[in-house]
Amino acid sequence: MTTKPKVKKFRIRRGGRPVSKDARETPQVAPISEAERAAALEAIGQEGLTGRQLRMARRVAQKNGLTVESDIDAIYQLRAAGIDPFQRNSVLELVTGEEGKATQEKPSVQLPEKIKKSGGAMSPARPQPISKQMAEVAVIQRDIARRRRRKLFLLFTRLSFFVFLPTFMVGWYYFTMATPMYATKSEIVIQQAQSQQTAPGLSSLFQGTSIATQQDSIAVQSYLASREAMLRLDADHRFKEHFSNPAIDEIQRLPHRATNEEAFDLYTNHVRISYDPTEGIIRMEVIAADPQKSTEFSEALISYAEEQVDQLTSRLRADQMSGARESYEVAERQRAEALAELLRIQQDFQQIDVAAETSAQMAQISSLETERQRLNLILQSRLNVARPSELQVQSLRDQIANIDELAAQLRAEMTSGGGNGTSLAARNTELRTAEEDYAFRTVLVQQALTQMETARIEANRQVRYLSQSVRPIAPDQATYPRAFENTILAFLIFSGVYLMISLTAAILREQVSS
Repeated sequence: MTTKPKVKKFRIRRGGRPVSKDARETPQVAPISEAERAAALEAIGQEGLTGRQLRMARRVAQKNGLTVESDIDAIYQLRAAGIDPFQRNSVLELVTGEEGKATQEKPSVQLPEKIKKSGGAMSPARPQPISKQMAEVAVIQRDIARRRRRKLFLLFTRLSFFVFLPTFMVGWYYFTMATPMYATKSEIVIQQAQSQQTAPGLSSLFQGTSIATQQDSIAVQSYLASREAMLRLDADHRFKEHFSNPAIDEIQRLPHRATNEEAFDLYTNHVRISYDPTEGIIRMEVIAADPQKSTEFSEALISYAEEQVDQLTSRLRADQMSGARESYEVAERQRAEALAELLRIQQDFQQIDVAAETSAQMAQISSLETERQRLNLILQSRLNVARPSELQVQSLRDQIANIDELAAQLRAEMTSGGGNGTSLAARNTELRTAEEDYAFRTVLVQQALTQMETARIEANRQVRYLSQSVRPIAPDQATYPRAFENTILAFLIFSGVYLMISLTAAILREQVSS
């Protein structure tokens, strides 16, 4: 048998003080002065005791029958009485103090008592009754376990119905029913013709880069993804007929008499076109049930893209060239008219060089003036003699008069006109005007020719070229469907949808119940 440690018991008197069962008296505290008591209390207050320690000291003091004024006073009196308020035995006595009476009145039986035999048959041992509290705990535990199993079952049922079953159906379709599809990939890039001379300005900074052809690339991408390209592909290569083949599964198959909208929806799913603005590359993936047909569709779309690129700049180039060519033709026609007018004037006036004709007449007048001055000098010398000869004088005077008349006639022809009524000055002016007009029209023709050449160079610079960086090649293995990846993706999608619905329902239920 094991023996319990002997615990000191206390009995509570009417005054509230516990009395020791062995000593039957309260611990005595030695009297001290008030100054020493205050100093001791102040020292205890500076020890940094916690609130729990102070409350425990008060309880120990009350247990030992000490009258205290505060928690610090309780510590002071306990220490003065030789009791450590924080000793483990003191704390244990507080817990076991209530159990003292019960153990004092009725000692506990350590071993089971022997069963007394009677004269008759041995009576069976009566089972110990389960306490009501333990029974209620067991009932609650069984109820919690039952509800937990029910919730797990409902959760598994919902997951099976909303996640596992749809995922299984999707996987079964991709692994067993889906028709293999072949994808042909290609890459095209639109390039701009480089001019011989780079024009100054900001526009020259982007020449040769993807920014210069970005607008054209986006336009080509939009055209290849349009209904027009789909209808043209169907007219040239029977796009609808290929995807209406009964060998294709029903989900991917196009109805026999499908509308253009249905065909366009399938076209957008099987012809995937993307544009990379950083590199200026148009990537195209064409999916079909046959690898050769996929390559055929891809090559046809590339040819449509080339035509579209040519059409984007053909009108601009045609307008530039037509305007320059029209200006040149007008200038050339006016130059020819000016030359014809100059020739007519020369033929009418029988005069080719204006300056030479004028110089010739001015030379004649100058020579006549010179001869007249010489004759005047001779006449003056004849008149200076005492008896001049009348015949010589008259002859000299007649010669001078003839010279004056001829000079006047030449001057009249130059200013007032001759026999045909047109003066030499007027003819010279008209002829010179015709010559200047012809020279001006010749300059205009040269300018128009230069403008036409510039327009031709600019038109050539506006030309766009479509080059294939990756040519379409028929695949030898089916690209789609990607059964495993699509099944995992379906599982994630169904799980996310179920999670969102569950969270929404839980939030709504909480809001309604609150």
